[in-house]
Amino acid sequence: MKTVLLQGDSITDADRDRANDTRLGYGYATVLAGLLGARHPGSVRVINRGVSGNKVTDLYARTGGDFIRVKPDVLTVLIGVNDVWHELSWGNGTSREKFRRVYRDLLTELTGALPDTKIILLGAFVLKGAATEGAWAYFKEETAARAKITEELAEEFGLPFLSLQTVFDEAEKKAPAAFWLADGVHPIAPGSGLIAEAVLPLVEAALGEE
Repeated sequence: MKTVLLQGDSITDADRDRANDTRLGYGYATVLAGLLGARHPGSVRVINRGVSGNKVTDLYARTGGDFIRVKPDVLTVLIGVNDVWHELSWGNGTSREKFRRVYRDLLTELTGALPDTKIILLGAFVLKGAATEGAWAYFKEETAARAKITEELAEEFGLPFLSLQTVFDEAEKKAPAAFWLADGVHPIAPGSGLIAEAVLPLVEAALGEE
């Protein structure tokens, strides 16, 4: 059975059960696992190691235990919004320069330790909502900058990149932001479905499944 490891912050975590890998939380991890299980029964398992509140520096600190030790066949990484949000809330965010440096170090270690793992990078995203509208210009500009850095690193390392901001911008043309995200950051059911549907073909391609 092949393993798909999902890494990130609260968007990925979504209240997963730390003691039971089959309880993936209420977010896109569960939707993606359901889609993969229905399409490829018995051949793929999804593991969620997202941790609420994580920034890129926290991911780097977890490289050994939560990335390398799992030895996934496919790894997706979604990080960046807390690197912006924490600067606004507590003054301990991650600058653009540090975000690039630490993310590059993370990818360097992962590609070295897991040469056979297919890594997919997902761009951070925000919409205007309860958590973001008070500093919307900052959230929009700085989150977009982290997504752009992620895209540039994907190109540097030869990895697939998915712009989730594009996915949500297109979705907002069909229904308001609150239909997709609870507060401009955290997806509710339709938003989780959007992410899972967008990630699915990249994961299947990495697995060699159709």
